Amino acid sequence: MNLNTTAKDSSSRSAATLTFSETATDNDFSDNFVFVGKHGSLTSSAISTLLGHNQYASLIDAMLQCTKGGSGTATSFAPAGNTHVKLTVIVLPSADKITRNNHTFSPHALTDHLNEIGLQRSTSPGVVEIFVIDDNVKEYMCCVAAAVARALPLYHSKSKKSSSDDKEMDDVDANFTAVNVSFYNEKGNAITNGDSNSLAMAQSVADGVRLAGKLGDMPPAELNPTTYSGICKDIASKLAAEGKNVTFKEIVGEQLKDGGYGGIYGVGMAAQCPPRMVVMTYTPKDGEYTEHVAMCGKGVIYDTGGLSLKPKVGMCGMKHDMGGSAGLLGGFMAAVQLGVSRKITLILAIVENAIGPDSFRNDDILTMKSGKTVEINNTDAEGRLILSDCVSYASNCLDKVDVIVDMATLTGAQGIATGDLHAGVLAKTKTMEDRIYKAGLATGDLCFPLLYAPELLKKEFNSKVADMKNSVKNRSNAQTSCAGHFIESHIDESYEGDWVHVDMAYPDHKNERATGYGVALVVGLLEAPGCC
Repeated sequence: MNLNTTAKDSSSRSAATLTFSETATDNDFSDNFVFVGKHGSLTSSAISTLLGHNQYASLIDAMLQCTKGGSGTATSFAPAGNTHVKLTVIVLPSADKITRNNHTFSPHALTDHLNEIGLQRSTSPGVVEIFVIDDNVKEYMCCVAAAVARALPLYHSKSKKSSSDDKEMDDVDANFTAVNVSFYNEKGNAITNGDSNSLAMAQSVADGVRLAGKLGDMPPAELNPTTYSGICKDIASKLAAEGKNVTFKEIVGEQLKDGGYGGIYGVGMAAQCPPRMVVMTYTPKDGEYTEHVAMCGKGVIYDTGGLSLKPKVGMCGMKHDMGGSAGLLGGFMAAVQLGVSRKITLILAIVENAIGPDSFRNDDILTMKSGKTVEINNTDAEGRLILSDCVSYASNCLDKVDVIVDMATLTGAQGIATGDLHAGVLAKTKTMEDRIYKAGLATGDLCFPLLYAPELLKKEFNSKVADMKNSVKNRSNAQTSCAGHFIESHIDESYEGDWVHVDMAYPDHKNERATGYGVALVVGLLEAPGCC
């Protein structure tokens, strides 16, 4: 699927293609070889088998020795006739160095190492071949796909006339034409022979991660509510053209006001482009499904903070505030391509929290889709307002829904609660908490449970004049959980299904780049064919 879907977009003109194959490509231009494995699994014997000779065995042994029995990278150039080849080993930590809340294959370390070696830079045009080696590598294909995709971002807007010593500029003007990934056991034998499901899964996850990352990296002048919904519509149309049962609709501007979506309309009504709620639905081809999952995403394409204006240093990077919606969109695309057995309804609230004569104000009272009223005490607590309308729609406007998942870059407190790499998850039941935690651990989109105690925490939103306020009274009282409970309180009382909230404010981005977090988590949660 072509990911370059925006009208103004020349941003991916130099981006590499990324493919997953049973074996390395048979290409005379392949002169850049990267070998990935855990310490103890990556050997010169396996690498020599993959190269088809042991000419470089002593060199490879020396490179592996450079990691000093731990983890790290080593690169060397080796003669090959009248030219040379580039050999790189990436040694990941052994299993006994990985604790229980991290993925066994260390996907974050893999991305870091790929960035360290300059995956997007090559000495000559051709194919970069990545060989992933481990006896259990079939279990790791989803996390590897996401990890490699994060090292190959699609978006840039650099000029080719930039300084030649700019390393990031090297990323833009990469010489290679493609990156190919293949998977092997410790003897150097391919492990995906005939397994089209696993390779298709890896490809779809990688494509979804790169799409989500690109959307997160695009500036708001290029990605506004109108262009974003256009991208969603284009994806729905392409999936339908591939024979998938996918529909698209949106509720825009004054239609939101007329329909009672006071949260989405209130937050977005001051922006130049009107707010909207995009709804995309996938039904398995035979019309039968095991579960109906509604996925609700926060799509604040830019967040000034509204009249509760963010400071200068706090506002930079707020183009990433639509990361929840991007992760769900990429996950939806991947899951549909893979033909999951579940029905999926994707609900995205797409707005810009701008400042103007029509801005909603502190002290305003909004009437939400749920019918409940909210006194505004912080216009910068806008994500929960738009998501509340989404979960209300999911719980009382759709055919029987079994699970509601909402995902958002919601609170700065998430990083304090669960760190930079683990999203915080707030689940209605222990069953759902375990399910999403295991999906994160299996796919590398790590997450960890937050305190679930609505009867203790919802008092933080008490209001004298409305049903609730939108921001907590005590910011030290589990505010990440409180924000999730605010959203939960707008789920229809008649709803009998499960619910889980994913706050991924910190895993959403790293080093000023969007990570595409959420795509792999969705694929794992929906148990897509070939995953885990």
